[in-house]
Formats: sequence, structure tokens, C-alpha cells
Amino acid sequence: MTPEPNDLSALTARHLIAGYERGDFSPVEAARAVLERAEEAQRLTNAFVRIDGEQALAQAEAATERRRRREPLGPLDGVPVTVKDILLQAGAPTLRGSRTVRPAASAWDEDAPAVARLREQGAVFIGKTTTPEFGWKGVTDSPLTGVTRNPYDPSRTAGGSSGGSAAAVALGAAPLSIGTDGGGSVRIPASFCGIFGLKPTYGRIPLFPSSPFGTLAHAGPMTRDAADAALLLDVISGPDWRDWSQLAPAPRTAEGLAEGVKGLRIAYSPSLGGQVAVRPAVASAVRGAVGRLAELGAYIEEADPDIADPVEAFHTLWFSGAARVVQHFGAEQRELLDPGLREVCEAGARASALDYLAAVDVRMDLGRRMGRFHTAYDLLVTPTLPITAFEAGAEVPRESGHRRWTGWTPFTYPFNLTQQPAATVPCGVDEDGLPVGVQLVAPRHGDALVLRAAHALYESGLATVPSPVTS
Repeated sequence: MTPEPNDLSALTARHLIAGYERGDFSPVEAARAVLERAEEAQRLTNAFVRIDGEQALAQAEAATERRRRREPLGPLDGVPVTVKDILLQAGAPTLRGSRTVRPAASAWDEDAPAVARLREQGAVFIGKTTTPEFGWKGVTDSPLTGVTRNPYDPSRTAGGSSGGSAAAVALGAAPLSIGTDGGGSVRIPASFCGIFGLKPTYGRIPLFPSSPFGTLAHAGPMTRDAADAALLLDVISGPDWRDWSQLAPAPRTAEGLAEGVKGLRIAYSPSLGGQVAVRPAVASAVRGAVGRLAELGAYIEEADPDIADPVEAFHTLWFSGAARVVQHFGAEQRELLDPGLREVCEAGARASALDYLAAVDVRMDLGRRMGRFHTAYDLLVTPTLPITAFEAGAEVPRESGHRRWTGWTPFTYPFNLTQQPAATVPCGVDEDGLPVGVQLVAPRHGDALVLRAAHALYESGLATVPSPVTS
């Protein structure tokens, strides 16, 4: 996106922080600008479950006073953020896109770990963003909130399952958002909406409650660029005792961004060895990004990882997780579910323990293969998706022949199985002006490497797309 220089809602988190420190403007002024954009984003795309204007302004006023005293709680004090409505946020019901969740049944007095870290820093919570029911698919529509639309063309999908977060960031309704990604749910909508999205190594960002989708599910930053994502990741990856599977603290990723890609060994796989049909406009834009990495000093080799499509194993694990979500639902509650979710829950309930363990075997073998691949290559580059955004309100593109959303996301879900860090960077638009994303994948624990390469693309000027439609 190309920000307007005087529009506070168009500034990155880093530029907001710098402005606060210079006294150019206050968190209250930024919050007002962002809240105005949030209302516009809601009108255009249906990105929000709720917008908390009164709360946000109260938080911004407190942050403004702390900034005035030069006593900020942390770097993000006064920075507007949004949170996907899968993650707990104290003071707001977490409805998860479902009519089966009863807001009055809980006190809603606990933050998810990532949200808690932001609150400790004094971040300003603008609102909760939309999700498909329990985050089950790669587009964002639900029986509770309806369809979330693409900011570049409201007749198209924003992608999912973090589609509300992607649309909100793209339209200036806060520079930072936290999404979740169990099979591409950060990267898919980020690619469709022309923003940056990172799925870090599993366990880097603590989660609570644990996801029913198990260790497929990651939380991740959704931002305007890689530098903001690094800033956000360094905050929300702070330890939390409630997640038994969290990783040990890592060095701050924001500090190594400027190291660039010179000398890195990068494998470029345009179609995973011919397994994926990629639209020409997407392929062309991704080739351009690969060429830019070469110009920046990376060693590029066209090479495919030795993997077969693990979709059946992914389905077993994913559908079993969905079945677990609704395991205790009665017939009346099940009737309230998205029909597609109900269908995959029924499939998951039919899987046996042996089916599940066989899928785990596939997953472990895939992890070993990718581990071996990364002994030769620092990074793998692929398209994020083989297509651009398609019609809103559909799980799969019309006449695609796909049955489920995994049919058009073959580049994303394999790296949830392997728990590797993977990011999407905007690298152009197609003939309809819809954004295209390039995916950067590193070995496990290589989050800083992904962010370095993504930042290099932003610094080179390649990772820019036109501003979305706002009228």
C-alpha cells in the first residue's frame, strides 16, 4: 500500500512510535484516525465482530499521558491493534464465528498469552476481527457474522480464516493484528489482501487455550510490512506458563532485519515439482520477487522439496480437530453450525486412532524431508497461493472442481504439518488489480531468517501494491 503522508491510520507501528516520541501527534489522535478507518473497513468488508471505540479511546488517553511523562510501558504503548475473534481478550466475548457460543455463559475476564503481552505494553485494542466458525476454512464467512469481503474488490473473498484481520490492516484499521494459522489462515488472507503475514515456528507464540487442532495451529502477526511484524513478534512471543509447548525465548528478531539476503542459498519451487497449477499472473509476479532476491545477492536455484501432497494426512488431523470442537454438542447446537463445518466434523469423527497416528507418521516423514532439504537451502520460495482472490461467500472457486478449501491452498498447509516458519510478502497484482503473494519458508526456528528476507524485499521496493478501494 502507498500511505498518505498525513493520514495517521496509514502509518506503520514504527512510524507511529517515532511520531509519539517526537511529539508530532498523540496516541489519542492515532486512535481516532484508526477508529474512523475501522468503521469504514466494517462498511466495506465486514472485517469486525465488534469495534470498541470507547475502550480504545480510554486506553489511548492513558497511553498519551504515559508518553507525555516519558514513561511508556513498552515500545507498543499507544499503538492500535486488532485481535482475531479466536483469541481470548478480557472484557470482550470471544464468539469464534459461531452461534453456538453463548456470550453470557462466561465472564470473559482472561487474555490469551499474545493479547496479555500487548496489554502489558499498553497497546490500544480497536476491536475483534472476523473468522469463519472456529477458524475451520480458508475463507472468512460464518453463520454468526456473514461474509467478510476483500478490500480490493468487495465481490471477492478476503481469504481466511484470519480474513477480518487482513482486511482491517489493509484498510488502515490498526497497523498490527494477531491472526491464527492452522493451514494457512494468516498467509492466505494476507496474500489476498496485499499485506504481510507470518506463521512463526510452532511454539514461538504461546497459545491458551490450546487449539483443538493441536500442534497445527499457530498464532502470527499480520502487518503492513516485515519490520512491524518483527516488532510485534518480539512482544507477543513472550513466555506464558499456560502453554506447556511454548519454545524458549529467542533473540529479538527486529535487531537482525538489516542483514539482508546476500549469500543466502534460496530454492525456488514454482509449482512443488509440477504438482500445482499456478495462474500465469501469479507465477510471473513470484518470478519477479525471486529475481529481486537474486539482485540483492542471494544464490537462487530452481529446486523442489522431495514431498508428495500430504493433504489426506492433513485432512485427518484437521477434521479430527474440528470433530473435537463439537464433540459435546447436542443435536440442536449442531444444527446451528456452518453446513461445511458440520460435514468435516462428521468426517473427523469417523477417523480412528490408528488413522490419526498414520497421519502423524506422514507428518513426521514430511518434517524429516524438509529438514534434509534445508541442509542445502536456507530458504524455500514458492507462490503463497496459486490463484488470487475469488468470489466471496464460497469455500472454493466456482468450477474449480475442488471439494474443500485445501484444494486451492497446496503451498500453505504442508508447513503447518512441519511447524516451519513461513511468511507471505506482496509482490504484485494480477490483471484485475488483485494482490499476489510470494511465500518464504525457513527451517524450524528460522523465524529471523524469514523476516530478514521479507524485509529485504520491502526495502528494495518490490513488496508494494496499490492501495485498496475505499469507496
